[in-house]
Amino acid sequence: MTATLTLLFRCFSLLVLTAPAHDVPQRDHVITIDDYFTIGVITDCAASPDGKLVAYTELRWEPPNEKRNQDLWLVDAATKNVARLTFDAATETAPRWSPDGRWIYYTANAKREAEKNPPWDGSTQVWRISPHGGEPMAVTRVKDGIGHFELSRDGRTLYYTTDEEQLADEWKDLRGKYKDDIEFGHGIDHLSAVWKLDLANWRAEKIIDDKRHITALAVAPNQLRVAMLTTPNEHLISNEGQSRVDIWDAGTKSITTLPDKLWRADAPSPYGWLDGLAWSSDSASLAFTVSFDGYPSELFVATLSADTTVIHKVTRPHGIYVTPQLEWKPGTRELCFAAVHRARTRIYRVAVAADGKPAGPTELTPGDVTVGAFSFAADGSGPAYVSSGLTHPPEVFVQHGGSGVRVTNVNPQVDTWKLPSIQLVQWKAPDGVEVEGILELPPDHEPGKPLPMVVEIHGGPTDCAPFCLQYWIYGRTLLPATGYALLTPNYRGSTGYGDQFLTDLIGRENDVEVKDILAGVDAMIERGIADANKLGVIGWSNGGYLTNCIITTTDRFKAASSGAGVLDMLMQWGIEDTPGHVINYMKGFPWDRTEAYVKASPSFRLDRVRTPTLIHVGGNDARVPPAHSRTLHRALKEYVKVPTELLVYPNEGHGLTTYKNRKAKMEWDLAWFDRFILNPPSEPAKEATD
Repeated sequence: MTATLTLLFRCFSLLVLTAPAHDVPQRDHVITIDDYFTIGVITDCAASPDGKLVAYTELRWEPPNEKRNQDLWLVDAATKNVARLTFDAATETAPRWSPDGRWIYYTANAKREAEKNPPWDGSTQVWRISPHGGEPMAVTRVKDGIGHFELSRDGRTLYYTTDEEQLADEWKDLRGKYKDDIEFGHGIDHLSAVWKLDLANWRAEKIIDDKRHITALAVAPNQLRVAMLTTPNEHLISNEGQSRVDIWDAGTKSITTLPDKLWRADAPSPYGWLDGLAWSSDSASLAFTVSFDGYPSELFVATLSADTTVIHKVTRPHGIYVTPQLEWKPGTRELCFAAVHRARTRIYRVAVAADGKPAGPTELTPGDVTVGAFSFAADGSGPAYVSSGLTHPPEVFVQHGGSGVRVTNVNPQVDTWKLPSIQLVQWKAPDGVEVEGILELPPDHEPGKPLPMVVEIHGGPTDCAPFCLQYWIYGRTLLPATGYALLTPNYRGSTGYGDQFLTDLIGRENDVEVKDILAGVDAMIERGIADANKLGVIGWSNGGYLTNCIITTTDRFKAASSGAGVLDMLMQWGIEDTPGHVINYMKGFPWDRTEAYVKASPSFRLDRVRTPTLIHVGGNDARVPPAHSRTLHRALKEYVKVPTELLVYPNEGHGLTTYKNRKAKMEWDLAWFDRFILNPPSEPAKEATD
């Protein structure tokens, strides 16, 4: 390490240290809503070539800005000293090291007032900065910005994608005439090209222009091939069954599309999403994932030679669910990937033979970890990875031997919080299947004393509630801090509990998972944890849908918070941006499976609702459009006459992004539960009809 860099770390360390190393903070701070906005979240990391430093991105609220900003930071893995490298509101992402360690490349959307030209016009460009600090330098200055980028292994070339508007059908003239004034259902697409920038002479050359939209880019280390995930256009629906793996050959300038029989015709659903491109160090094998709504994700390895391509599906250990986080360990034929298993996310590795045949995966990061991004050093050491734990939000760890060493502490204030106790609990569903969930109890809870309890339902449903500290706007951490027990079930259809547990939900929505959740509530009451007369339910996305299902099934809950929840499956199939989700779970189209669509829709049982229901939705939500929430509100307020409130957040999509809106949601949820669970109306509720 240079003297300059050492001084940089030392100076910054004086700013961030809050107590001598031997002092143990007292956990005496009661968590509040405002504490949520003090949390910094590490979202990505990249190990330096020698493994001594780790660059990472940190997302944090910075008042008075309404939205969070993400900056680039650096940590010394040995001393654990940190330095902030960027200070603007440009949202730095995707850090990548040059092979000599002199530069960190990343993307950012830097904006200067009144500037209309790149790189200062707010468009996404590639930048680089020295790990010693200093001013960032714009690497690209592309009109309208870039999409994806890759740095060559020798550090001499930067590959990047651009998008250009295309009007290609017979109506292109009329579309072009009115495109600025009218929204068209289709016909105006943004298609991609790949460019190659020489970092010595700064000249760029367009090398691929195949009139497809590129969703991922991976350059082989020898630069003889470029792999791309492509779709016909940029609309998300085109990822469902229309995406493909294209490989460009630098010698012939031609593109070969990998045969897709394994993940289309031979798959349980044709609507799989391709993701996670990664080349092996010898440039011979390409790994990628295919994920499905409702079915197990799969990991594939394509091994290419001059005249043949062999594709193998990696055999997964029982129970794990593969994520798109992939990386080959440098200098080896070991493919590493993150996978979910029983509410933990760990890194696994699999040895891939020269012929492309993979061996069985083994665990690389054991224990109670929830791994997000990870990165190996060029010498194969590490990996560095981002992980949450039971007492901390995401932090950077570096693997040494068989264990990870934490090297950051971006949220020292959390060390003073009175945290909820977090434990795994199991119960039996009515059909005898074991279901697991996360139970959070207030820090001062007295065993044997039943508590008011809220059930928090995760989204997806092809997802999983993690076994870690998670303070977010949907209930975890905050509700236990204010005196509630919180149960987050990993119901049927959740990931990480085996293929059968996952696929049990196909064709059984608004049925088996509802029974799983209600059985969990019964178990908590029987164990003396929950007060049967003080129950609430909260969820967002699929959690909002299941909240809607539950309040149309039972009147035992005193309050509900339904966020961005589906109410009607036919409506959802017709207006959401990824309808393959509905087709998979309904096992077909509405004209073929009408009864299934009706059965899965809470809309046909709204007359049964007796639970006071708070409704949240983003005004621009394309995933679960606000028509569902507006319909629920109308039914409850105008016809069923149940206490309800509808909060539509202007300009927000499927997730809330601003300080004001997130705080409003948490304040409303807390007030709603306190009002109807802790201080219910004195008049009796109307009886639900059969």
